[in-house]
Amino acid sequence: MDTAAATGLTFRDATDADVDALVALIESAYRGDSSRTGWTTEADILEGQRTDPEGVLAVIKAPRSRVLTVERDGAVIACCQLEHRGDHAYFGMFAVSPALQGGGLGKVIIAEAERHAHETWGVAEMHMTVISAREDLIAWYERRGYRRTGKMTPFPYGDERFGIPQRDDLQFELLVKPLAQPAR
Repeated sequence: MDTAAATGLTFRDATDADVDALVALIESAYRGDSSRTGWTTEADILEGQRTDPEGVLAVIKAPRSRVLTVERDGAVIACCQLEHRGDHAYFGMFAVSPALQGGGLGKVIIAEAERHAHETWGVAEMHMTVISAREDLIAWYERRGYRRTGKMTPFPYGDERFGIPQRDDLQFELLVKPLAQPAR
């Protein structure tokens, strides 16, 4: 674990009271000019919103789901969704404050999410979907042990809850990572 990035972090489950802070964090990490401070911006391929309060609340309330909220000095600085889906967990809604990106924090958070999913649910794999045009982001996940599967799902064109596409070739690719098996 990157101890410099992990200093002073608190991991907890999100509550209804966190919805506004989480929406603001997710929007800042992916959309608009504020997202350009970090490297995870989608501002060049999608305009409009990334999420909304109803969508975040639905994830918080969903059965077999949790939103792992990361705080430092009482401020929400990162989050991710974990959902138990049988033999695997789904990892999504990952956001790190743009001002803190590039310093190792993302590596610490994804490692904690993987540890939690494996230890709590006993799952053998973590799955996620990433916009296939996001080669830099996919490469980051590959360095964390995820592999591209080539399995694509269409982007929800016409549903502005997920943004307004600026190109017509967007789709999601499934990435998969086997999680560590316990020592026997």
